[in-house]
Amino acid sequence: MHLTASSRLALSISTFALIAGAPALAAEIEAKSRVDAVVVYPDAAAVTRVIDIDLPVGASTLVVRGLPASVDPASLRVSGAAVGQVSIGAVETRLAPAVEPTRDSAIETKLKKLRGDRDAWQATLDALEAKKAMMIRFSQAGPEKLSPEAKPLDIAQWTTAWDAVGQGLAKIGDELVAARGRARDIDEEIRGLEQARQRPPSGRPASREALVSVDAASAATGTLSLTYRVAGAGWLPVYDAKLDTANGARASLELVRRAAVTQRTGEDWSGVSLSVSTTRATRGAEAPEVFTQRLNFWEPPQPVALGVAPRSAPMAKTSTALNYDAARENAPAAPSPEEPRRRVDEQQATLDAGAYQASFQIPGRVDIPGDGSSKGFRISTTTFAPDLVARVAPSLDPTAYLQARIVNAEDAPFLPGAVNITRDGEFVGVSRMRLVAPGDGVELGFGADDRVTVTRAPIKRKENEPSWIGSTKTEQREFKTTVRNLHAFPVKVGLIDRMPISENSAIVIEPSPNTTPPTDKSVNDRRGVLGWTFDLQPNAGKDIILAYRMKWPADREVVFETSPARGGS
Repeated sequence: MHLTASSRLALSISTFALIAGAPALAAEIEAKSRVDAVVVYPDAAAVTRVIDIDLPVGASTLVVRGLPASVDPASLRVSGAAVGQVSIGAVETRLAPAVEPTRDSAIETKLKKLRGDRDAWQATLDALEAKKAMMIRFSQAGPEKLSPEAKPLDIAQWTTAWDAVGQGLAKIGDELVAARGRARDIDEEIRGLEQARQRPPSGRPASREALVSVDAASAATGTLSLTYRVAGAGWLPVYDAKLDTANGARASLELVRRAAVTQRTGEDWSGVSLSVSTTRATRGAEAPEVFTQRLNFWEPPQPVALGVAPRSAPMAKTSTALNYDAARENAPAAPSPEEPRRRVDEQQATLDAGAYQASFQIPGRVDIPGDGSSKGFRISTTTFAPDLVARVAPSLDPTAYLQARIVNAEDAPFLPGAVNITRDGEFVGVSRMRLVAPGDGVELGFGADDRVTVTRAPIKRKENEPSWIGSTKTEQREFKTTVRNLHAFPVKVGLIDRMPISENSAIVIEPSPNTTPPTDKSVNDRRGVLGWTFDLQPNAGKDIILAYRMKWPADREVVFETSPARGGS
């Protein structure tokens, strides 16, 4: 019911402490509730149910049934408003056991009757077939066997015999058609019932019930809101990055952020007010403790006695991955020829950002199926003026890749997720977005740039052969990389190459003076990874030289190793 401001009285909240049971004198009242609003986190959801109350005088216990079994009992909160003085006491939950599935006895009874009827009709069919076969044999007998005196039948009586046989066979044929049709109907009905019997029998999974103790000083009506946190739900960000290079170097990048929402909570989310939050509800509230670390000599493990199982390490918690399958909405009906065509745009969420989290409110009321299928919503759109660079790693791939750097200007972070890459209207591929805080930058790749050509060639490799034991082996290497810009506009190039590093004092690696001075001597804090950034005018080229010398004892063999995990050490 609608409560006016003058008649609405605030509910007095006494406590939310959990107790073992409801008050002994409080009558239980089954409360009807519906899911009204849901806030979905990446790893959980907060659900708000609306309860309409009509309370008698005195103490009562409202019973809200059908809550998911994964409800966190400590998260239950109750608030509301009523016409009349109402106070809320204890709030608790109890587990409602699952209802075991049972077979439909009516199906078994009907199957038994149908099979009996089918056997009876089969007997009728057998009798009719035998009668038909006997008449056919009679009609095929010689004329001399048809006369009572075993003499040939008079030719004048042949017509009468033919008519008698024909009429008999026609009657039996009609009876067979009817009997076979009835038998087919019974067979189809039996098959249908057998298929229905093979379906999983109906039952009800385990659930929870919320018990809310209330005390009304007088008869009261109003509305309560029951809020709780539940597992089995979450959302994943999915991005559409659309780069438009029609204006040459002055490109624009549109980044569309979507939320793929899924839930397997066991409850119905139909017509709910939905919002998605960037807060990780189950991640934890405090930083981990850092304890003293000791370095000691390794001791071999002690043998385990037979029959004693080794203690296993605790398993780390894992989160279930959600597969995003973009939901397609029904296309609107085509307008009449007289009406002008108008652009159809997607609805977009409203951002509510705070200092530590952000929430996107989905417009209108939505349905989220409980079968785990994904439903996508557009939550934000931002247009950037990106910094474009042709990224080249010639020692691994002689291809220039177009990359766009943008800065997150929104109040909400970019959460990790898949990015659908489109360049000038063409789908290029799928990339990944890392966690990008507001004000932080990120680079996205947009495929190969075929108008920036790259060649890398070794121009010197010199080795000395040691002549006596204990001498040093030396090897010199020099590479030249040539980059050319075939665009009609200037292009910024970022070239990355590497020089080996040594973590052994017996191996010495020295850069050669011939090396082109790099603009970045440690790309992404990776030792030995060098970077050159430069601008190329149209139809211009540039050479980059990388040269170094390696020395190690001649009686030892060396090997090149690539270890991404240690790149930043």
